Amino acid sequence: MEMKQEHKPCEVKDSGTLYKIGMFAAMNHVTVKTLRFYEEQGLLMPALIHSENGYRYYTLSQMAVIHQITALKMAGFTLEEIVRINSGADEEAVLLKKKSELLAKISDLTRQIAIVDGYLSKKKTCLSAPVLIKTIPETNVAFMRTRLESYDGLFDRMPEMGALMEKAGCVCALPEYCFTNYLEPGYKDGDILVEICESVMEAKQEIGDLRFKTLPEIQAACVFHKGSYRTFSESYETVLRYIEENGYEIAGEIRESYIDGVWNKDDESEWLSEIQVPVRRKTGTPLK
Repeated sequence: MEMKQEHKPCEVKDSGTLYKIGMFAAMNHVTVKTLRFYEEQGLLMPALIHSENGYRYYTLSQMAVIHQITALKMAGFTLEEIVRINSGADEEAVLLKKKSELLAKISDLTRQIAIVDGYLSKKKTCLSAPVLIKTIPETNVAFMRTRLESYDGLFDRMPEMGALMEKAGCVCALPEYCFTNYLEPGYKDGDILVEICESVMEAKQEIGDLRFKTLPEIQAACVFHKGSYRTFSESYETVLRYIEENGYEIAGEIRESYIDGVWNKDDESEWLSEIQVPVRRKTGTPLK
C-alpha cells in the first residue's frame, strides 16, 4: 500500500517537545513495531526523522491520532477502513455501514445467547405442547407505540392504553388477542421499541397515543410459555431452535401474546403466554 504522506529527513511536522519512538510507544501503550507499521500504512507519520541516524520522533499532539486508531480498531474497523477514513472518505457513510454490520452481529448473537440460556437453565417452563407452525389471521388492532426503559415498564403502559381504548369506545374482538410487538431485533437492556396491541372489532377515532391498523395474516412458529416472564429465554430457545433445525427463517417482528397474567392470576407459576415468531421457508429447503 502506498504511503499517504511523504516526509523529508529532519522535517518537523509539528511543534512542541519531540519524543523518541520508544518513549512515544510507551506513552501510548503500543509497541515500536506497531508505530512503524502505522507509518508504513500511512496512518501516522513521525513528526521528524533524523537525517543521519533515521531516529523517529513524535509530538504530544499525535497522541490523538493513536487514540482514534485504537478506538476504531476496538469498534471493529480494519486498518484498511481506517486508512480510508483518514484519506478523506465519507466518514459518516463508513461509520453507518459499520454500525449496520455490528447491529446484524448483535442480532445473531442474541439468538445464540437465547439458545445457550435454554441449555443452562435447569427449570423447564415450556408446556408439553410442541412448537407449532400455524396461521395467525388478519386482525384489526388498537395499538400504542412506545419505548420502554425496561421490560417491566410494559405493565405500566398497558393500563394507560386500556383507559384510552375505553374512552375511544373500543370493543375487543373474541377470542381476545393481547400482545406486544417487538419492532427491533435482538435483546436490549433498555430503550426497547414496542407496540402494545389489542385486537378490536373495528377502528375508532385516534386519541392521544392510541392508534389503529390492520395486521396481515402471517405464518408463525408458536410455543406456549408457563410461568414468569423472567424465564422467557427458555421458551425462546425452544422456538428458535425449532426454526433453525426445520429449515425456516424469521420473517417479521416477534409477538408475545398474553393469555393469563397478573390481571387474573396471583401466582406467577399460573401465568400463560404464547411466543409467536413469524417465519417463512428458507429458499431451497424441502418440506418435512
